[in-house]
Amino acid sequence: MRLSEFSGKEIIDLDNGERRGQIGQSDMEINPQTGEIRSIILPGGSFFGFGKRRDDIVIPWSSIVKIGPEMIIVELNGQNNEATLK
Repeated sequence: MRLSEFSGKEIIDLDNGERRGQIGQSDMEINPQTGEIRSIILPGGSFFGFGKRRDDIVIPWSSIVKIGPEMIIVELNGQNNEATLK
């Protein structure tokens, strides 16, 4: 799969069905030796620049369950509010 094919896909958490973000708005951590994707980093941001900035969410590549034509299903097993924040 090409990197350009990821753009625009929604990231959905399998545990609660919550929309986590979109690949086009994220960064990827890539292993420089192998070129493999280690994780997807979704920016936390804030509501229109107001209020407290939320932490970034780091989704390990091993947490991806399925990559479909329009979305990526991830299973974070409750880690989404603690261990995966950066």
